[in-house]
Amino acid sequence: MKAVLQRVTRAEVRVENAVVGAIERGLLVLVGVAEGDTDADADALAEKAATLRIFEDGGGKMNLAVGDAAGSVLAVSQFTLLADTSRGRRPSFTAAMQPAGAEKLFERFCAAVRARGLRVETGRFGASMQVELVNDGPVTILLDTRKA
Repeated sequence: MKAVLQRVTRAEVRVENAVVGAIERGLLVLVGVAEGDTDADADALAEKAATLRIFEDGGGKMNLAVGDAAGSVLAVSQFTLLADTSRGRRPSFTAAMQPAGAEKLFERFCAAVRARGLRVETGRFGASMQVELVNDGPVTILLDTRKA
């Protein structure tokens, strides 16, 4: 699984002009599920996202995880993270897991983050979404469970 974590002061996701998920301070996590990913990948990604110390402490050092900073998580499924752009100008998405399996692992990721005591909002799996955010820092981190 791949993820893009963005530390945000606020973020929201809309489907058909209606807000379906929104947070204030916290993490926007874009999640891509690859063929061959397993429950273990979802759990590992959740653990890393929930515990990565990318929020500033009182001394201005990145020393706090999202929960330590009283933040929330907005998780958005994004199969385009699995794009292969190595040939031509049109990306291939053959590395992305089929929707039924990908949705199961995305939901497992969200449940595993919630199990760590964090509030988790989501987009709507498979929908065309508009994501709005204010990146704080900016701080953007790439995660890949196959390169852990």
